[in-house]
Parts: sequence; structure tokens; C-alpha cells
Amino acid sequence: MSWIAFHRLAHLRPRYRWWRMLLTALLALVFYVVILLMVLVPVGIVSALVPEWGAEVQSLLGTMAFFDLDRPWLLVALVLPLILMIPPLLLASRIVEGRGVGLLSSVTGRLRLGWLGRSLLLALGVFAVYFAVSLAVSAATGTDVTPDFSHPGLWTMVLLVLLLIPFQAAAEEYVFRGYLMQLVGGWLRHPAFAILLPVPLFVLGHGYDVWGAASVGVFAVVAAWLTWRTGGLEAAIALHLVNNVLIFLFGSVGMVDANATTGTPVDLLASTAAMVVFAFLADRWAGGLGVARTAIAPPATVSRGADGTHHLEPVLHG
Repeated sequence: MSWIAFHRLAHLRPRYRWWRMLLTALLALVFYVVILLMVLVPVGIVSALVPEWGAEVQSLLGTMAFFDLDRPWLLVALVLPLILMIPPLLLASRIVEGRGVGLLSSVTGRLRLGWLGRSLLLALGVFAVYFAVSLAVSAATGTDVTPDFSHPGLWTMVLLVLLLIPFQAAAEEYVFRGYLMQLVGGWLRHPAFAILLPVPLFVLGHGYDVWGAASVGVFAVVAAWLTWRTGGLEAAIALHLVNNVLIFLFGSVGMVDANATTGTPVDLLASTAAMVVFAFLADRWAGGLGVARTAIAPPATVSRGADGTHHLEPVLHG
């Protein structure tokens, strides 16, 4: 009996070949472009016909401040393209690699909702303390952190944050910690490669200064380590989701700047400490609960290759 870590799960797919996950990416990209066109073409037509819409679209193209209580649709424009990455990836994976799409979620072949719920509670506890300390320090240094509940668009924004950000966080985790980790792990056995090699791509997807980029990089490493260590995306999704939701909720009442793209060394150290504490506690809790960290490789069958030679292939059941 052999045990397969998360980053090596591509080998359990029935059609695994070293190049198939690259083909998955290409097909997913095609599907993604088609979906975007289905959304953007109607928007473009309406914008051409309705001057007010056209002005808003022009404003969208020229802004980096996507969090605006006066224009909550900007948040939708920011996160919807990210959310829409999930269906193309899962569909392309099923078409190219066959059964076992759930292995992108965890070693059990599904998203483990019980462990996800516990991870969310843990992340909420850790980051509630982190933000409480950060805001207390800001207040002590003279920064106004008094919440403002007076804006008429506040509750619309809160609703959008609670509805959309969980899917945005999950989408990024499926792409960067699910697909990319298993792409690298299909070729390179040691988990360090699967944990570290996707990090630059994740950092490039966020437009921050050097300290902000460093914090994003630390997040990517911690999330990938958690995914490998706990055998699934659940803890990483929880970390991502709670961090983003709290930033946007505090931003909704003016306690933090949700559009900030700069940071400081102190910010980096504080956020790193919070993420490391969460990772340590999540790992210990997963061990105590008996959360599966690896998959059992099923019995192999002998098949004939294109060159006439015989080789062993794993058989995925279910």
C-alpha cells in the first residue's frame, strides 16, 4: 500500500500523463475566455447604447480603487472574473483528465465541509485577535479607527462581501493551491517545489508595493503548506476567506483602507505572525481530528502503452 500526498494526486487520475494538466490549462483558458465574452459583450453593447453605463465602464477601466461604497458594482467587477475561473477549470479537468475532479479539493476526492467549517472558526478567532491588536495599535498612534455606519450603501456592500468573497477566495485557492500545486507535483516529487514554484505567479496577480507583495508571498507559502500538510484546500480557503472578508467589512465602516496597495515592515511581521499561528493551530487540530493528510493509492492495473510496452496505471474508483 502506498500513500499519496496532495501535490501528487494528479497521478491518481485515470488518464494521467505528464502533459495532460498543461492541456487542462489551455482548455480551461478557452472556456474562460468564452464565459468572459458572454458577460462582456452584452455589457459592451449596453454601454454603447446607454451613455451613463458607458461612462461607468470608462471609469472602471481607469481605476484601481475597486472598493467604493458609492459604487458597489466595482467590487462585483473585481471579483466576478476571479469567481468565474472555477467552472472552466473543473470542466476542463474532467474532460482532459477523466474522473476524480474532486481530487483538486482534497485527498478524499471532495471538499471536506466539516473540516472547512472548523477551519473557518479557527481563522475567525485568530484574525479577530490580529485585527483587534492592529486597530488598537493604530488608535494608540493617533489614527482614527472609529467605525462609521452612516453611509447609505453600507449594507449593500456588506451583503456583496458576504456573498462574493467566499467564492473569490475559493477560486484562487483552486487555481493556485489546487491546480498549480498538482501540476508541479505531477513532475517533481518533493513538496517544496509544489509549495514554492507557484508563489511568484500569485504575487504577480496582486498589485502591491514590496512590503505588500512580501505579505502576499508569505500568504501563498503558508496556504500551500497548509494544503499539503492537511491534505486539502479547506484550511487555505478558510485563511483566505476570513482575511479578505474582514478587510472588506472593516473597510466598509472606514476602519481600514480596503484599497491599500502599500505596507510596512511592521504590517508584514504582524500578518506573518497571524498566518503562522493559524497554520500551526490548524495543523495541530487536523492531527487531533484525524483529518486525512494523504490518499491511499488504489490497486494498479497493467496496460499496454503506445510503444507496445506494459506499464502500471492506478485505477480510480468512484
